[in-house]
Amino acid sequence: MFLYTQTLQLKKTLQPKMTAEELQSGHIFLLDKPLDWTSFQAVNKLKYKLKREFPELPKKFKIGHAGTLDPRATGLLIVCTGKFTKRIPEIQDAPKEYWTEIKIGVQTESYDTEKPEILPADYSHITEVQIQEILAKFIGEIDQKPPVFSALKIDGKRAYDLARAGTEVEMKSRKTTIHYLNDIEINLPLVSFTVGCSKGTYIRSLAHDIGQELGVGAYLTQLRRTKIGNYSVNDATADFINDDYKLSE
Repeated sequence: MFLYTQTLQLKKTLQPKMTAEELQSGHIFLLDKPLDWTSFQAVNKLKYKLKREFPELPKKFKIGHAGTLDPRATGLLIVCTGKFTKRIPEIQDAPKEYWTEIKIGVQTESYDTEKPEILPADYSHITEVQIQEILAKFIGEIDQKPPVFSALKIDGKRAYDLARAGTEVEMKSRKTTIHYLNDIEINLPLVSFTVGCSKGTYIRSLAHDIGQELGVGAYLTQLRRTKIGNYSVNDATADFINDDYKLSE
């Protein structure tokens, strides 16, 4: 079984300590978001740390992230402060890259590990060649329906809130682009690969759609964002939201 092994040790950051003035002028934090943190929680924790370490920051200090990561995903979360918050739309528009693992022969309502497994199916007839051929079909522009359990708003309400309340939600299909599917490893029922994609691509939906094409179902078991444009998770760290790490010293 192949699992993406993520180091739990905090990386040593080599950048010089910053000042409140620099934070307001604009700074980009490359955060390696831990598992089960929401993007909102990560930004709030960083904001709290910054305001505690730099009490001279204004009450309405600007800070925000450039692209949500699901709680069950890890990896690159870009956080901008001060005047650099104006760069957020540009960063959000950049292509993304993810390391992805899916499990075939079973599904979940959320298309990931948030919900329990349902609809088990026999996958003993599925070959590696079939999987390679199916994956190749998804390269290029595709039509994709976002998951019902997503942060998209429908009539002013988050889709996941409606879904969790038992409301039937109809998600509209949208165009997205898969630039590449590389580093494919097959160890059934698990399949992993690196996917490069355009803004707005839902990897959970990609996992689900691959399962539908195979005829046995599939869901996303692991997801790690590795790149946004030219920014890489290799340059990111979880230090910024660690209580012991000081940005001002």
